[in-house]
Amino acid sequence: MVSGLLAAGAIASAGPVAAEDIPQHQGGATATLDGLTTFDRAVLHDGGRRHELPAGLFEMTVDGGGRLKTYCVDIHNPTQAQARYLETPWEQTSLGHNGDAGKIRWILEHSYPQVDDLVALAERAGTGLLSERTAAAGTQVAIWRYSDEAEVEALDPAAEQLADWLEENAEHVEEPRASLSLEPNAVSGKAGGRLGPITVRTDADRVTVAPPADSAASGVIVTDQAGSPLTTAVDGSMLYFDVPDGATGGSAALSLQATTNVPVGRAFSGVTKSQTQILAGSSRSTVSATATATWADRGPIPAITAKKNCAAGGIDITATNRGDEQFTFRLQGLKHAIAPGESRTVTVPVPEDQAYDFAITGPGGFSKSFKGVLDCKTTGSAGPLPDQPAPQPSAFSAGGTGIDDNLAATGASGATPVIVGTAIALVVVGGAVVLFVHRRKAPSEED
Repeated sequence: MVSGLLAAGAIASAGPVAAEDIPQHQGGATATLDGLTTFDRAVLHDGGRRHELPAGLFEMTVDGGGRLKTYCVDIHNPTQAQARYLETPWEQTSLGHNGDAGKIRWILEHSYPQVDDLVALAERAGTGLLSERTAAAGTQVAIWRYSDEAEVEALDPAAEQLADWLEENAEHVEEPRASLSLEPNAVSGKAGGRLGPITVRTDADRVTVAPPADSAASGVIVTDQAGSPLTTAVDGSMLYFDVPDGATGGSAALSLQATTNVPVGRAFSGVTKSQTQILAGSSRSTVSATATATWADRGPIPAITAKKNCAAGGIDITATNRGDEQFTFRLQGLKHAIAPGESRTVTVPVPEDQAYDFAITGPGGFSKSFKGVLDCKTTGSAGPLPDQPAPQPSAFSAGGTGIDDNLAATGASGATPVIVGTAIALVVVGGAVVLFVHRRKAPSEED
């Protein structure tokens, strides 16, 4: 076996299965950060230094329609202008290792903007007069105390009293359900049967199921467990690709979409390195998810998925073989063999806060790529900080933006320009590059 060095863009594309750039996203809302829009000021005490910074609500524009309001849960990590964000389970962010994540959700549900009667909020919390700006600042400060264990206080006395009240009264609340996700999002099997199941998880009342784009030509349809064609689904629905007997080997994708309010407390992680956000409010927004199926009449028939594994500090690549011959693939220069009917998960280690870009290659020109950024921890102390914020946005911008009111009014972020994630080289050293290899029997097509 030859050690592999996979740099940015080194993706095989020959053969019937072309490589794709696949972010580790199980579905939900995808959005673009517009900037910090409703905020006041706070003071962060860090390493013996006093740093004044903005604290408040960000806004995002959802792909397909909708608006989101979010707070930051990584005080030392700056946002990047117009950064792309994906709805993400807590376990794939710093919240997954934070025993106080449930308290953060409680704060979101009991403060601004979920509670928009600021007079009532002020009476309940025993503060002075609250404005939208000071209510947002106090809420953000309380969140930072739990998300980053930061020593931070709001400058406005009423905002500081609100932060104290929220911190003292917060209770543990469970993580909210995903707005929309599919488990798993890739299946495989022989032609002439139903491939699946794919289970729908959603907070929406109903989602629309779009059939494969070439279903008329291929004859592939999406059905329920009984084999009846489906055009809509609900939480818990099980979907199948029904592939006609004799169909030429190939692949197809289905997509699901709904318009719903994304649940408060859902995490959003950046596609590139940008501070993790947590949802404080949502308009009716478009959410979506996709799943793929691969089939053949004989030989190896693989399905490959990937997701972040923050506990292990890497990316889980799961390969399942539903064919009748062994499927072999190479990952990081090492060869893996998956017997018929089996599945294997390989965890590829990736340094925290680093971009990754690597490919899986197999027989017949099979190639699939995975890329993204592993962001599983809060940044922690940013080191020495200036006593006062710079008049122009700097590389470090705690809370994600400068404090120029004109920028905030236009919705523009004062963060530094987008830092393009540079793909890291992952080098095989001997045979010890792969962690946590698990074997399990894949479910039968009858399941």
